[in-house]
Amino acid sequence: MDNCIFCKIIKREIPSEIVYEDEKILAFKDINPVAPVHVLIIPKVHVRNVMEIDHQNADILKDIHLAAKQIALKVGLGDKGFRLITNCGEEAGQTVFHLHYHLIGGKELGPKII
Repeated sequence: MDNCIFCKIIKREIPSEIVYEDEKILAFKDINPVAPVHVLIIPKVHVRNVMEIDHQNADILKDIHLAAKQIALKVGLGDKGFRLITNCGEEAGQTVFHLHYHLIGGKELGPKII
């Protein structure tokens, strides 16, 4: 997608503070963090959100979760804990329509959601 901000970050057309990268995944610091650690984890292929995941591309979710584990260890959250969140659709708060997960931690995150 030519106008997708995350696709532009992947192409290095927009600068970002990258914390993790492999052949399939890119992770970078959120520009509006809600916690001391707030990293966005995205696939390098454009997928709008979880609703576009199917049997053909489901490995994207595995790749994101394996990257999240590596990032959590790298930033010192492996033992402390963190949240891994994705929003799916406008009513859920998704504002950038490229599948992405927020890895958030580094402080007490308040009451449990569930």
